[in-house]
Amino acid sequence: MKFGIIANTTKPALQEIIGDLLAYLHSRNLQVVLTKELTEWCEMHFDKTSLSHVLVCNENDFVLRADMIIALGGDGTMLSTARLVGSRGKPILGINLGKLGFLAEVSIEETHQCIDDIVQNNYVLEERMVLEAKSLSDNELFYALNEIVIDKGALPRVIELETHVDNDYMVTYSADGIIMNTPTGSTAYSLASGGPIVHPACNVITINPVAPHTLTARPVIVPDTSEIKVTVKSTGHFAHITADGQVEKFYDTPAEFIVRKADYTIKLVKRKQRTYYDLLRTKLQWGKDIRTQRTSS
Repeated sequence: MKFGIIANTTKPALQEIIGDLLAYLHSRNLQVVLTKELTEWCEMHFDKTSLSHVLVCNENDFVLRADMIIALGGDGTMLSTARLVGSRGKPILGINLGKLGFLAEVSIEETHQCIDDIVQNNYVLEERMVLEAKSLSDNELFYALNEIVIDKGALPRVIELETHVDNDYMVTYSADGIIMNTPTGSTAYSLASGGPIVHPACNVITINPVAPHTLTARPVIVPDTSEIKVTVKSTGHFAHITADGQVEKFYDTPAEFIVRKADYTIKLVKRKQRTYYDLLRTKLQWGKDIRTQRTSS
């Protein structure tokens, strides 16, 4: 089995973690595939002899040659890895070197056991929905595992967002922007904007206005078969679209976008011992009495 490794090289703990991971995979006679960029980083921090068993590829060949991708970092690393994998169907295992870690949920301490479980086929593959957004101005496509956001950029005023679902007019939001998120993305930007937590197995898309200019504008959940059309009607400034907070583009207004479910999914590697509710309880600290953590002044 070939494990491809992608890593956020800005993480302070990476040198120790990746060194341990490379050694452990080698001890299990498992082949490792690295990108040229990560190999160069490793050569700056390790003896080259420790990389003698590593297969080095460019990014495109890297995905094709690996059987599974290990992403070392936080949720941002997972999102960029998902974008790199795209429709090629390679499973992604996230090892959390960040803070919250909803996507990269395996802890550093669990890494060896998780690798053993994978070798023994003792794991679960979850297929996660991806959103596709198309600009009708230039037909450019944007893909997101978490969310597509259409907003006003840095302008300090609301914009008008005319929203249709399956050609039926729904509403025109006066808001800072609009989030269309997958169930996976329900615990990301949408959650911070008052959206609901949606179980990843649900086949739905959430439409969530950002800071709407009326208290009655609430998130709406639609079937994942829906096609959502958003028209930024406000003139005199730009429409700003972002995919997973990592890919962005500005458009002259008025601007129109179509958002729908993509024709491929992202496969995430999950441990059998952990449920989605375990993850929510741990990451959101449900049931934890924060009063016991107060310090005296």
